[in-house]
Amino acid sequence: MNESDTSRHFLRQWIEKDVADGKTGGKVVTRFPPEPNGYIHIGHAKAVCVDFGMAELFGGECHLRLDDTNPAKESDEYADNIKRDITWLGFKWSGEGDSGEPGFYNASNMFDKMYEIAENLIKAGQAYCCNLTQEEWKTHRGVPETPGTPSPSRDTPPARNLEIFRDMKAGKYADGEWCLRAKIDMASPNIHFRDPVIYRIRHVSHYHLGDKWCIYPMYDFAHPIEDALEGVTHSMCTLEFEVHRPLYDWVVDRLDEMGMLVVRNGVKIRPRQREFARLNITSTVMSKRLLLQLVTEGHVAGWDDPRMPTVCGMRRRGYTPGAIREFCERVGVSKVESESDPALLEWCVREELNKTAPRRMAVLDPVKVVIDNFEAPREVELPNNPLDPEAGTRRIPFGREIWIDRADFMEVPEKKFFRMAPGQEVRLRGACIFKCTGCVKGGDGIVSEIHGVWDESSWGGNAADGRKVKGTIHWVDCATGVKAAVRLYDRLFAVPDPLKDGPSEFLKYMNRDSLKTVSGYVEPLLGEAKGGERFQFERTGYFVADERDSAPGAPVFNRTVTLKDSYKPA
Repeated sequence: MNESDTSRHFLRQWIEKDVADGKTGGKVVTRFPPEPNGYIHIGHAKAVCVDFGMAELFGGECHLRLDDTNPAKESDEYADNIKRDITWLGFKWSGEGDSGEPGFYNASNMFDKMYEIAENLIKAGQAYCCNLTQEEWKTHRGVPETPGTPSPSRDTPPARNLEIFRDMKAGKYADGEWCLRAKIDMASPNIHFRDPVIYRIRHVSHYHLGDKWCIYPMYDFAHPIEDALEGVTHSMCTLEFEVHRPLYDWVVDRLDEMGMLVVRNGVKIRPRQREFARLNITSTVMSKRLLLQLVTEGHVAGWDDPRMPTVCGMRRRGYTPGAIREFCERVGVSKVESESDPALLEWCVREELNKTAPRRMAVLDPVKVVIDNFEAPREVELPNNPLDPEAGTRRIPFGREIWIDRADFMEVPEKKFFRMAPGQEVRLRGACIFKCTGCVKGGDGIVSEIHGVWDESSWGGNAADGRKVKGTIHWVDCATGVKAAVRLYDRLFAVPDPLKDGPSEFLKYMNRDSLKTVSGYVEPLLGEAKGGERFQFERTGYFVADERDSAPGAPVFNRTVTLKDSYKPA
């Protein structure tokens, strides 16, 4: 998102009005607050584009904040990869930061301040300790249509609540024995406003703080505190948090009463929350829990498996940051939940790679062709990208024996089959015109070798007498071609909605043909391809050298997308 954007979505309008009304203190500040309990996926990428994009558009700051308030499933591995993926997408966090790195924050660095705020709420009679079990609380909380029943502990004196809370912090109680609740409104039709838990006991070591704490703030309590203490002006999140907004505002109100809101250029910064529709894509799942299940049970080869909807998986598959950002821009920002076709993302990838990817030749299902009347080896010169003259050309060896794709030959050709067949002429890409004279079969009846002759006046690909040859096929020289492993990826699930029978049944809809590995031959330059380099394999598709497994002389390529698709964006 930049100054040239024509998008006028409601979040942008909201921020524009706040800027015009002087509510930002001269600086728009947003934040992207992932929990480091998994790798970010394409859904997070949309939030990244919104949070960082809006800050960029208004010349402000976007903080990267790791909301590490639930230590059971968090780790440095996840934290480090979140940072890597955001950087790869083309964004940079900015601002003061709380750990020596500009713009980078950890919620855990604010635990002392959050505890202080919780004690202040207790002293003010706005929070109390409760020892009801979860099942008991469900009964007391009730349903939206009727008021709930107050906890027996709701009117405990502040001094006693403070004593219990400090004993909770000291580790004197077991998990779930006590919690701290905000004292708000047990008659509210919004269930989330009925005395929500703001602190719970968790005897779990924190990946940064070790065993310093055994009580941890709930996200709904921590998040507005973090926003307020960081001076965030606009807190944008997905629609499921809309019902949590009254609690967000309640916490901000309490911070205002405590005099803890940031003042910038004489303006008290009151963070405000707005919600937008999350990004949903068919034929995949985006729950971190389900993605983790795919990884831990070995259904995929890690979080960065190219079939995964994770950002690192898409990077390894060869998707580009620009294509992902373009996809998020095309999906747009709205308040209405909808589903996007993964074909739109693939279209964005294809559109960019068509302009930028160098062309190369690769044969994935090889059969040998012998040119019986060809003698000394030659070189063919071909453009690296016909759409970009500045990309230059490359020279490719061409000899008496070449590989072609088996699908480019038919012993008994069908009608309108213009590729290689006995008695039929075909153009070998950039080289010459070749006429097939026959083939050799193995004992299994499968063609093992094709023979023919070349027109010695056709070097460069055109006949000297001007005759037309309809078929042009690609090839790889046998003597200099490099053997390569090629992974052909397809969608991970065979149906648009893998969750249609519930999350527990999603595995039965996995596409068992989502990965096929073939052994083929590639032109010599591809033998030295570096991990992450993207190419168009002519007449085949777009591929990337695998960033983990590919090595000089032993390349491994992942198919990014096929060359063409019938999908057309609206």
